[in-house]
Amino acid sequence: MYARILEFVPKLEKREEFIHVIDRKIRSILKQQHGCLDTLLMFQINSDRAVVISLWKERTYAEPYEREWFPKVQEIMKPYLTAPVNVSHYVVENAQAERLERVLVG
Repeated sequence: MYARILEFVPKLEKREEFIHVIDRKIRSILKQQHGCLDTLLMFQINSDRAVVISLWKERTYAEPYEREWFPKVQEIMKPYLTAPVNVSHYVVENAQAERLERVLVG
């Protein structure tokens, strides 16, 4: 399993709009991507920082999304952020990945 983690700081005055955009537009795009299992939006406690984690079956499924869709996603997010998005890539360890994938896929 593979994870893409986006770190960013949303504009405080646009936080609710931003949450709506993530829930309605970004998740909709991700649901259409083959191999995308789920996404999580989290806000750091006592901070204005946030992350979105997208979980994928394998990195090879995320690569076309990253090339073809992520630039569009960045443009959608841009009006709601104070700075550019920082993207990190992770491999989820096997035992955890198998357990999590069973839960997400059903």
